[in-house]
Amino acid sequence: MFAHLANLFFEQCEIVTETEEATMQVEFSLDRTTADELIGTACLSVEGQTYTAQFSEQEGAQDEKAKKRQLKRIYSHVFLEVLEQATEMKQSWGILTGIRPMKLYHKYRQEGDTSETAIEKLMANYRVSREKSELLSEIAQIQLRAVPDLYELKEEVSIYIGIPFCPTKCAYCTFPAYAIQRKNGRVESFLDGLHEEIREMGKWLTERDMKITTIYFGGGTPTSIEAEEMDALYETMYASFPNMETVREITVEAGRPDTITPEKIDVLNKWGIDRISVNPQSYTDETLKAIGRHHTVQETIDKFWLSRNMGMKNINMDLIIGLPNEGIEEFEHSLAETAKMQPESLTIHTLSFKRASAMTQNRKKYKVADRKTVERMMKLGETWTADNGYDPYYLYRQKNILGNLENVGYAKPGEESIYNIVIMEEVQTIIGIGCGASSKFIDRETGRIKQFYNPKDPAAYIMSYEESIEKKIAHLDAVFPATSFES
Repeated sequence: MFAHLANLFFEQCEIVTETEEATMQVEFSLDRTTADELIGTACLSVEGQTYTAQFSEQEGAQDEKAKKRQLKRIYSHVFLEVLEQATEMKQSWGILTGIRPMKLYHKYRQEGDTSETAIEKLMANYRVSREKSELLSEIAQIQLRAVPDLYELKEEVSIYIGIPFCPTKCAYCTFPAYAIQRKNGRVESFLDGLHEEIREMGKWLTERDMKITTIYFGGGTPTSIEAEEMDALYETMYASFPNMETVREITVEAGRPDTITPEKIDVLNKWGIDRISVNPQSYTDETLKAIGRHHTVQETIDKFWLSRNMGMKNINMDLIIGLPNEGIEEFEHSLAETAKMQPESLTIHTLSFKRASAMTQNRKKYKVADRKTVERMMKLGETWTADNGYDPYYLYRQKNILGNLENVGYAKPGEESIYNIVIMEEVQTIIGIGCGASSKFIDRETGRIKQFYNPKDPAAYIMSYEESIEKKIAHLDAVFPATSFES
């Protein structure tokens, strides 16, 4: 807890218990008043200066887990405040270090709070700034416009299908992504297992006449495989899954422009799939080389228009703030190029140093923008999207994200990705199929979540997909007992 908060102010700092080794010292205390109010205090000493903060909450009748959460929140409040005093840096997300602040806002609204009350609770309980709290409120309104039955989707499921191959692996990536190679037969063997997993999960869904809200092909890059392999995969999907006519959207991540061909778009058209991503990340060729993307800016532009002219009606594009050697000028250029294409949605990511990525392991090799610059870039993105008719519709955060910022998905009204909304807000069970796919099983009564991960490595997946199927079906049976589907 303390390390995460300290790292918002000091890069790669370390928490130690021996005071003689510390450059900054902090002492915590907790008092209880006669009215059962808990008062937490932090006292920070650094370079002869002392900073003090207090935060109080009423102690309630709680179980042990709830008590620990409350103490964590109290200590986080005062620790963050003394660090803000000492550094004169304000953290707009307060003590929130988790990835889904939207869930907190939705929770308050479902408990009956007004929008303003929910905003005030975020500010008081978690030190979230008014600006960020109001952004969450705006996004929630747009989500409920796009998916009016968002809170009732627990009776349905969505499907994620992971294909773990890419032309190359990006330096910042930690997704299951392996450079596609045809020599050892692992692509074909993986696809054999994937077809079988789709069929077996389809049997379970059919037996219960389950409705599927969305289907999302991710990875890796699902368009790394050949057109005929894509065609066979979609054929198995349509033959196996029930109620395909009521599926609200099917999305295929075609994120790497160097994987998009006319033949593959023909296959997508054949199966009525017109939602794809064509992800530039940056419109500077030198940046693309630095991060390991072996396509050019011109290829991104060409493949976007190829997709559009061949019938892709809903195209998403991604940009990343803070890529190596990029600043305001480069990001402005990326936005200007995006303006020429006007994709239906645009996700603006902030670079995150993920522990297992090549970029993190060789961090000294990559020069990235400072905090103030990435904040300015985020503001530019907010202004540009508003000026071009996009609304923010989902948001998530990551640890070690530059500037302690966020990733925001924007869309033209009516073009929002339902899958992105339901997976971020964790409102329904997601069945993960394929390599590295994460399944989330949401208890329909309590909302508690259990997760199950398929193996990330194709070789491990091939050896164990039958076992994975059995375990997932057991989880699904617990969430959707067969008796609840009997007539």
